[in-house]
Amino acid sequence: MIKHVKTLAACLSALLLAGCAASPTPAPTTTRYHVAMIAKSTSTEFWSAVFAGAEAAATEYNMDLTITGSESEEDYSTQNDLIEKAVEEGAQAIIFSASDYQQNAAAIDAAADKGVRIVVVDSAVNSNKVSAYVGADNYGAGQMAAKSALENVEGPLHVGLVSYNVNSPNAQEREEGVIDTLTASGRAEVAATVYSVATPENARAETLTMLARHPEINVLISFNEAVSVGAAQAVSDLGRADDLWMVAFDSNITTVDALHTGAVDAMVVQNTYGMGYFSVENAYKLLAGQGSDVTRETETATRIIDRSNIFALDGQKAVFPFE
Repeated sequence: MIKHVKTLAACLSALLLAGCAASPTPAPTTTRYHVAMIAKSTSTEFWSAVFAGAEAAATEYNMDLTITGSESEEDYSTQNDLIEKAVEEGAQAIIFSASDYQQNAAAIDAAADKGVRIVVVDSAVNSNKVSAYVGADNYGAGQMAAKSALENVEGPLHVGLVSYNVNSPNAQEREEGVIDTLTASGRAEVAATVYSVATPENARAETLTMLARHPEINVLISFNEAVSVGAAQAVSDLGRADDLWMVAFDSNITTVDALHTGAVDAMVVQNTYGMGYFSVENAYKLLAGQGSDVTRETETATRIIDRSNIFALDGQKAVFPFE
């Protein structure tokens, strides 16, 4: 069943990792490696899908996998404590998603100095001791979000951006991709940007305030699952589903429902299951002496899901990756 899931993901163009289908799966050794996955959140559907992929790979490769993470995406201090604890408990590899590009770096360097192999998933850290990265092209994903608006909204675009942790490289790269694409179009401007704590409640309040101050906004782009939920709620609260084009990042039940009601018009969906699977697979190869087979950066696919394709098979697989 696990191999079937991996093959299906490889065959669907929407979920393909560049080059991931080219290498056959190596036979696991009898050695049971201890790997710790430390996420920047454990409470979103995004991370639930990542964990599902990681657990599938850990089962296939006979690995001892522990999964922990901070309660909020901004809590780099707890992450640093979890890194230290994982090393103390004998983790041979750490799969890590950074809350803060700079503030998590020293803890990761210290773990690597003790011989722990480091694989980064989704969110990078400022360390040259990382062996492999698995995640999306966030700049390209930002471009994709901007193009969705440009292709579907006529006339001038007045854009509101709902971002999150200002120190997150993912958020920074997505914002750059959006702004560069909007600027190049010659008919769009960013009217306002808010940086919200990554919870729906905070993002809802920030978005309501932004839209009240800038009623000219006719495009809204939000940059992760939690803030997308809050931004969509704000659009619904204000009754602006019909006159505002909203692009959300990631998907969950709330944003999928909002896509049906019109509060959300498009979603940039990532291959979260693949992120988890291939990060654990890379950790296995590094520990099993197969490091030459590990690509330094494995880019997972993103795609736009909207009302035109959500009911297609590949659309359903993208939105519900492990069901």
